[in-house]
Amino acid sequence: MTPIPILLSAGEASGDMYAARLATALKQRLDVQIFGMGGEQMRAAGVDVITDYHEVSVVGITEILSHLPSLIRAMRTLVDAAREKKPALAILTDFPGFHLRLARKLLPLGVRNVYYICPQFWAWRPWRANLVRRRFVQALCIFPFEEKFFRERGVNAKFIGHPLVGTVQPTLTREQFVVKHRLDPQRPIIALLPGSRWGEISRHLPTMLEACAEIQNLAPANYNFVLAVAPGIDLARLRTLIPPADHAPLIVQNHTYDTLASADAALVCSGTATVEAALLDTPMAVVYRVAPLTALLARPLVRTKFFSMVNLIADRAVVPELIQEDFTAAKAAAELRRLLNPAIANEVRQGLAEVRTLLGPTGAIERAADAIAALVNSR
Repeated sequence: MTPIPILLSAGEASGDMYAARLATALKQRLDVQIFGMGGEQMRAAGVDVITDYHEVSVVGITEILSHLPSLIRAMRTLVDAAREKKPALAILTDFPGFHLRLARKLLPLGVRNVYYICPQFWAWRPWRANLVRRRFVQALCIFPFEEKFFRERGVNAKFIGHPLVGTVQPTLTREQFVVKHRLDPQRPIIALLPGSRWGEISRHLPTMLEACAEIQNLAPANYNFVLAVAPGIDLARLRTLIPPADHAPLIVQNHTYDTLASADAALVCSGTATVEAALLDTPMAVVYRVAPLTALLARPLVRTKFFSMVNLIADRAVVPELIQEDFTAAKAAAELRRLLNPAIANEVRQGLAEVRTLLGPTGAIERAADAIAALVNSR
């Protein structure tokens, strides 16, 4: 019997990870041939990646303009492939600016769309939930409050839990991490996670490094700085952002969990990494910056009092947030010094424990695969 074609698409590093794990789970349940947009992890899971997400991974209203040719090319590639292969479903992972438009183009081809890792429209532009209702047969939500939000707007939404719960585990103890990377075991470890996209890294890393220099100047030779880099980032290009200095960070790629689990404090780009840090019980300050014009245009659209996912889940300020103009080297250094205070660190960890409880039980990927397999079998 011919394998069932399924289109699976992810537009960023975290989506690539979630989609890869879903692809593996679907192959255990169905005889499928999966193709679409993704990266290294989806390829490793056996997905036929016909366009790479690195070509389209961009954040910001103004930043999108320079990437329009790549976005249009990726859209055309996916639609043409869907027209040829006639997939039973298109499973679209987060990345709403691209995937809402892709879903609209797939509907006339008779393709049913599933939203996997539903976008955070409850945080900004909530009216876009109407587009999910019209273009998707099901929306799979990873945060407990999302199902109610989408259902109230007519979306066939289902809470599956967070895919990272039960899977975010370090491979090394702190002692092993220190020995492997030749760090000083007597010094606190400060982790830097500037983001998974190059645009995020270029906006965040220089200020993070300035913050490191500031606290290093107050207490020379007192810290281990470790820069955790997402898969696929060009390390040679990355090093051009790091000035030569005695406090230059150790660069670690593909070992983010070990870095976070070993860290005493961290500066973390807002996004999936903040959930990973919460699951690993790492005290953190959350940072984010976009182009000034993007911030000006987006500010009226924001509907939440917090920016970071950790604080949104807890509905209170568990971790400090340094967003846009508040993200300065002086403020980041001050927050790091606070987090290195044992009393403050313990207070933050109590809040992170609350967040871990709210993220739901393990098995989110399996529940997502079961829901999608049921849709395929109902054709």
